[in-house]
Amino acid sequence: MSDLTVTKIRFRNGKWEGRISNAPVTGTPPDIRVLYLDQPVEQVALSEGSRDSEWELIITVPTEAIADGVHSFVITDAAADQTLAHFTLIGGDVAAEDMRCEVELLRAELDMLKRAFRRHCVETA
Repeated sequence: MSDLTVTKIRFRNGKWEGRISNAPVTGTPPDIRVLYLDQPVEQVALSEGSRDSEWELIITVPTEAIADGVHSFVITDAAADQTLAHFTLIGGDVAAEDMRCEVELLRAELDMLKRAFRRHCVETA
């Protein structure tokens, strides 16, 4: 069982950034593996964090994962063979089924209706 925990910091510019906590204080980074389609992601960087038991994790998302569909990444502690965290990218037509996309569409339609109603009130006043 792994004591490591992963906390997301941010995801921007094609890089997922997180913090690994509870690492042994040995000076060597934990054996972290990131898998995409059951294959290791090549561009994974670990650097020492602000505390002795922390490491900063940066995962560069491969360009082939920026496409239509659902793309999941699994962050594992290879030494303990345990999943620590995961993140998912959703793009294209699949995103249309996501509730957040539906809410954004509803907001846009509501804004359009508000503008049309205000314009109607000004014209009929």
